[in-house]
Amino acid sequence: MTSSPTAAPATRRTDGRTPPSTLRLTTLHAKYVLIETFRVPIAVIGTIVFPAVSLLFFVVPQRAVADHPLFATQAVISVCVFAVMANALFSFGLTISENREKPWDPYLRTLPAPGLARVLAQILSTGALGIVAIVPVIVIGGLFTAAEAPPHRVVAGLIALAVSAVPFMLIGTAVGYAFPFKAAIAVIQIVMFALAFIGGLFLPPILFADWLNAISKFTPSRQAREFVIWAVSGGPLEWWVWVGILAWTVAMLVLSLVLYQRDEGKRYR
Repeated sequence: MTSSPTAAPATRRTDGRTPPSTLRLTTLHAKYVLIETFRVPIAVIGTIVFPAVSLLFFVVPQRAVADHPLFATQAVISVCVFAVMANALFSFGLTISENREKPWDPYLRTLPAPGLARVLAQILSTGALGIVAIVPVIVIGGLFTAAEAPPHRVVAGLIALAVSAVPFMLIGTAVGYAFPFKAAIAVIQIVMFALAFIGGLFLPPILFADWLNAISKFTPSRQAREFVIWAVSGGPLEWWVWVGILAWTVAMLVLSLVLYQRDEGKRYR
């Protein structure tokens, strides 16, 4: 009686070595995404410098705001939200739209690596750049304004920033799969500045007209602003803030999946 040969474990390659884990693949891919990003210095400089310059030019000289602890803290938070939003939109939108036009992206899909590793790597690299972008803002706010928050509130604010960044990542993903690279640049710029203005990141919502304030509450930028302010300053959290973040996350996730499947059907049929 002959016995059939035992199959090699699925977790091992034909040469007997264990393939790298998803975590290792994620960190490796994130490393090369960051290297590729830093090869275009102006992109990194814009991500880091623009939010800090905005705070330095538009908030610090306004001493009525800069010298008031509450107003200064909210202004610093608004600029931090803008920095994270801009980084998420550009990182996901431009990266995806550009990769769709390169033969390198289809090749990466043929490699024996889970797609989850690429997604997590993009999130990790975007998060790293987001942290780099808000550090100068926090430093300038601490040195030149009356903004204040205890350390544990700062940590809570960073967590809130990470949570509220998810809708912006998904909006960028949807733009990346919906438009070619050249069109995506214009669309992201329009979306970014529109959300910044109507979301109260450039002008505090207290100065909005009633109708504009009502519309503003439906935008992810306003919801992110209020969510981070709540995490840093405390107080009650309005229901429309967390409901809006969840709604935008679910809606943009569904849209991103639909656009991804449409793109996959066009390119790989």
